[in-house]
Amino acid sequence: MELAYIPSPSSGVLYLGPVPLRGYAFCIIIGVFVAVWLGNKRWIARGGRAGTVADIAVWAVPFGLVGGRLYHVITDYQLYFSEGRDWVDAFKIWEGGLGIWGAIAFGALGAWIGCRRRGIPMPAYADAVAPGIAFAQAIGRWGNWFNQELYGRATDLPWAVEITSSADGRVPGTYHPTFLYESLWCVGVALLVIWADRRFGLGHGRAFALYVAAYCAGRFWIEYMRVDEAHHVLGMRLNNWTSILVFLLAVLYIVLSARKRPGRETVVEPGASGGADEAGAVEKDEADSPDAEGGATAEEPPGASESPESSGNPKDGAGSAKKG
Repeated sequence: MELAYIPSPSSGVLYLGPVPLRGYAFCIIIGVFVAVWLGNKRWIARGGRAGTVADIAVWAVPFGLVGGRLYHVITDYQLYFSEGRDWVDAFKIWEGGLGIWGAIAFGALGAWIGCRRRGIPMPAYADAVAPGIAFAQAIGRWGNWFNQELYGRATDLPWAVEITSSADGRVPGTYHPTFLYESLWCVGVALLVIWADRRFGLGHGRAFALYVAAYCAGRFWIEYMRVDEAHHVLGMRLNNWTSILVFLLAVLYIVLSARKRPGRETVVEPGASGGADEAGAVEKDEADSPDAEGGATAEEPPGASESPESSGNPKDGAGSAKKG
């Protein structure tokens, strides 16, 4: 007898008159707003302009949705193109089915286009929005709860999710809520990236790479618990292999980037007012300038430090700096 469990909604759709309000879509929309809001705050703190993150998101979000849907449809084509299936369902994104791998890849392409139009370095933008993306994933996973999907093996744990639907081969019962596990993991990933970025000053895309690597580590073990239909390669689910490959690429990027371009960008948006990093860079440039007062004494010609009487030139005082 189950003493406690997480109940599933009786329906993933509420109707406001003739207008359907779908829980899955709401979770995606709320996640996007959170990602843009947090990304905007981090971008401003890095010295960028307010509103830039939202402007680039106009490119990134649609690309991400298309890419996420394409990845899902391609890797689970039997759900839409096998006998007895209606291929039109492949376009019904509100019914669930977004592959994070395709969403990130195509979303990055859209962000690259937006950054290129604004003259902004793509890695700096990716670092700013990385924690927000993780939070957006955490929120978006609750859309699977509304649709009664992406659960794990049967269990009688107090936090099991109750599945009541028998559509598409589901068997009513209580199961591991893998959507909840992944949601909590993504919250942890976001907090990890925020902490590491403050502690180590991650730059040049390394904060984003840390998000990718940390997410893949969690996705690997969560994927093992899922019981929904999936393609297998050498005994493992396709998404497990994808997690391993992407994890290794992300770690490799962190290592090579840290060697090639240590530190972080001092200017992230040309023409912006600039944050603390940019101000520090300006002060450093002024201090290193040969025009700075008291500077460039090492470049003075012999005799420049002699007294006016000995040099015969009253204009060449001791320690005077040349003005270009």
